[in-house]
Amino acid sequence: MQALFFLLNAIAGFFAFLFLLRFLMQWLRVSFSGQLGHFVVTTTNWAVKPLRRVIPGWRGFDWASLLAAFVVQLALTLLVVILSGAGESLPDALPFLLLAAVRGVLRLTIYIFIGALIMQAVLSWVNPFSPLAAPVQQLTRPLLDPLRRVIPVISGVDLSLLVAILLLQMLLIYV
Repeated sequence: MQALFFLLNAIAGFFAFLFLLRFLMQWLRVSFSGQLGHFVVTTTNWAVKPLRRVIPGWRGFDWASLLAAFVVQLALTLLVVILSGAGESLPDALPFLLLAAVRGVLRLTIYIFIGALIMQAVLSWVNPFSPLAAPVQQLTRPLLDPLRRVIPVISGVDLSLLVAILLLQMLLIYV
């Protein structure tokens, strides 16, 4: 049963990650023209396009992508509850399950930002002209710009990435 939970979590996590990444990329105006953008759009169109007919974007937010991520998290939570044998108490636990899905989406969003910050740091050392460098910088800019105004560059090292990761880790503890 543990292997099944792992497999379900991996598959649901992958698709929720892609839906959330699409939502964040559109919200933060990250270019979809590169390999990363093309991959995200191609792998999520099957769910986002039909949802957009019902839930249009509004004020720069791709609500269809966010809803798809939430539905995937909710489905995963429901499957785990049903497979663990607690399915008979499902109607009573529905508010808890909705809250657990929201919590899962928030945690995954934080993980996306942490991963993007780590990727940005590694790419700046290894290959700053990588095709992934520009989208990652566009994704992390809203987090780093306020910190860069406060934290100076010391000997050519930008510590704002480290501070942002630490702050996101602290936020993850509360979520």
